[in-house]
Amino acid sequence: MINKPKTIICDIDGVLLEHRNQGLSSQLGAKALSGTIETINDWDAKGYNIILITGRRESLRKKTEEQLLFHSIFYDQLIMGVGGGDRIVVNDRKPNSDRDTAYAINLYRNEGIQDVEL
Repeated sequence: MINKPKTIICDIDGVLLEHRNQGLSSQLGAKALSGTIETINDWDAKGYNIILITGRRESLRKKTEEQLLFHSIFYDQLIMGVGGGDRIVVNDRKPNSDRDTAYAINLYRNEGIQDVEL
């Protein structure tokens, strides 16, 4: 089997950046959580595809992109407007394999990603 890079789908608020409860616009001043920069840099160095998702409105895209750049949070794709409900990944298994190819890691809000092992 060919080793292809992993795709990481990662929420922003409460996972990479501090989640604030004062509304979406207050998130624009949020600080990076512990381990965020180091972990993102590690994933990037390993060639992982990094997809960030957020419940922030599409109208906040430019400000969100500026905030991520300010914190040196690199990514391949940014998906805006993902609702706050449960997030479910549906994926296929490779032919002739029973190996799962999709996983979920649930973190406590504002704890950071420094201990995430892939």
